[in-house]
Order: sequence, then C-alpha cells, then structure tokens
Amino acid sequence: MLTRKQYELLMFIRQRMKETGIPPSFEEMKEALGLRSKSGIHRLITALEERGFIRRLPHRARALEIVKLPETLSPRLGGAPARGFDPEVIEGSLGRKAPPASDPADISEPPAAVVPVMGRIAAGVPIEAIQDHTHDVAVPPEMLGAGEHYALEVKGDSMIEAGILDGDTVIIRHDETARNGDIVVALVDNEEATLKRLRRKGESIALEAANPAYETRIFGPGRVRVQGRLVGLLRRY
Repeated sequence: MLTRKQYELLMFIRQRMKETGIPPSFEEMKEALGLRSKSGIHRLITALEERGFIRRLPHRARALEIVKLPETLSPRLGGAPARGFDPEVIEGSLGRKAPPASDPADISEPPAAVVPVMGRIAAGVPIEAIQDHTHDVAVPPEMLGAGEHYALEVKGDSMIEAGILDGDTVIIRHDETARNGDIVVALVDNEEATLKRLRRKGESIALEAANPAYETRIFGPGRVRVQGRLVGLLRRY
C-alpha cells in the first residue's frame, strides 16, 4: 500500500504526462505536494521504484516508465480500483539517469546514476548540520547498492588517513544503524553533522578521526544519531 504522498506523486506525474506530454520538474512536484525541499521528492521517487510502480529505462536519458497503479486504493486516499492501466513513458528531467554522451557511438555505455547533494559535512572542526538539497551529482551505478543515497561535500582534514580529503564528495547510503568501524554521517545533539569512524564503548559512542591531529570524541547515550554510512567517494583533480 502506498503512503498518501507516494500516491499523490504517482498521480501527479501521470496526470501531467497525459495533459502535456512533458513530465513535471522537481520544483513543480515539490510545490504540488507541499514539500519544503526537493530531497523529499527524491525519496518518494525511490520508494515508488522499490515498490514496482515506476521503472527507470536503461539507455534512455531521463526516461521513466509508470509500470502500474495500485489495484485497490486505501479508503483514506479516497480512491477506487485502477484497472485497464497501460504503462506510460515519461521523457524529460524526472528520472535519475544522466544524459547520454553526445557521441552516438557511446550509446552502449550504461548511464550514470544521479544522487542529490545535501550540502557540506565536517571532517574537522564542527559546522552546521546537513543542509537541504543543493544540486545533483552523477555517479557510477556500480557504486550504489540497494536503498536511498545522497552526497555531501567534505570540509576539513580529519579523515585524511582514510583517504578522504577536504573538497571531496562522499556518497552516503541512508541508514540509521552502523557496525563498529564504519565511517558514518553522525548527527551530534541534533545540531552538528560530522563524518567520522564510529566505535561503540558500552553505552557510549566514540567518533574517531583519521588524523592524529584530532582527538577521539566520546558521547553519552542518546547524543549521537547515525544518518548514513559511507559507500563511495568522488574527487576532482
């Protein structure tokens, strides 16, 4: 069963394509659903794909196929059975596939995945918590596994011995749990977001830097929340 927002987005995309043949932009979807940021749209699209209601089409830039509608809608959504549905293809900027290379000879190359960049993350001195969606970045599809992902720009040098440098872009799998030794996005006291290696010590959590110039910080129960685990890194030279 879809949530109300998932259902509203699916219907909005379908109706817009029927009316104009052009998919709505992320900004239009955000306004139509009354969301504060485009990151919420990314999460809804991912959820619809995971539940089999939409499918991204390979080798077709920014193309999305609506595979099905709910056979029976929840009464709280005020819906009725949806029957006789024919899949529709939406062309435009809605999908998470980057445009193909301009050279026709490159059409066999798998398209890149697109991940939202959610601001900066501290790998050094504290900075503000994660911001809203600022822009997107293309990443190799093999870098991503199951689940939802986002990217953060690294500020600071506390993780240099883990190969993470100031100015790098880290790819994070959204997760609220982590194993000892994982490099995580940690939210401290709901105010400070930082990228560190997590260690559990009894009921406390230690956030370890990968630079001897920085001390390990230890926090009591309830002060640290995991926001995601590191799965990849992008760097420009």
